[in-house]
Amino acid sequence: MAIGIFDSGLGGLTVLESVARRLPEVPLVYLGDNAHAPYGVRTADDIFGLTCAGVERLWAEGCDLVILACNTASAAALKRMQETWVPEGKRVLGVFVPLIEALTERGWGDNSPPREVAVKHVALFATPATVASRAFQRELAFRAIGVDVEAQPCGGVVDAIEQGDEILAEALVRSHVEALKRRMPHPEAAILGCTHYPLVEKTFRAALGDGVRVFSQPELVADSLADYLARRPEFAGEGRASRFLTTGDPGSVSDRAVQFLRRPVSFEAA
Repeated sequence: MAIGIFDSGLGGLTVLESVARRLPEVPLVYLGDNAHAPYGVRTADDIFGLTCAGVERLWAEGCDLVILACNTASAAALKRMQETWVPEGKRVLGVFVPLIEALTERGWGDNSPPREVAVKHVALFATPATVASRAFQRELAFRAIGVDVEAQPCGGVVDAIEQGDEILAEALVRSHVEALKRRMPHPEAAILGCTHYPLVEKTFRAALGDGVRVFSQPELVADSLADYLARRPEFAGEGRASRFLTTGDPGSVSDRAVQFLRRPVSFEAA
């Protein structure tokens, strides 16, 4: 079977690229719900319904394991999905936990009580829905104490990336970083809490300045998935060839994907 990767739009391609480099032998099926992007301004119930529909489509492709390569879906829908909706024999995993494990220097399966960690002041950049969910702070509290998190809802950034407007996306990033630094002038670490944001990571780093450790998700998620599959190899069996699916217009989505990934990508209608 293939591994499914779901996102509201193009951002999850950053995760797919890292997973493909880390696990070149594993077929991947990507689904972007471009027709309904962005998720970051939707209600929790709306995000839950759209995410469930996307995951079901990937299950139909033979993907018993699906990665929600969308922080908004991971924050607003994953816990509810895992507790009430995912059937036996299927797995749906999110992208927050690998990030927090890296930040707190705790490995997978470390269920010891929360403890103090080296980083004390963390800037979180995410969509409005992710910030409102407080999912990052909730997961962090299971592993660490004494960490001050300042969250900045980055309205408009995902829209600009989805529309292929790099200039606007970069201008918005600089504006959001300035807004956060007015409240937390000297963050020690910054979390890019949206898989779209690695596409403008250089702008985040430049705006934050030297001395701020930036945590970006794609490589961390890929390493975490490799570890998971080593423990649960039944979810990495032989499967179909890699595919790219979209609920939007395949031609325009393919064109925007090529613009950011700098390589040919051909989407099909989901």
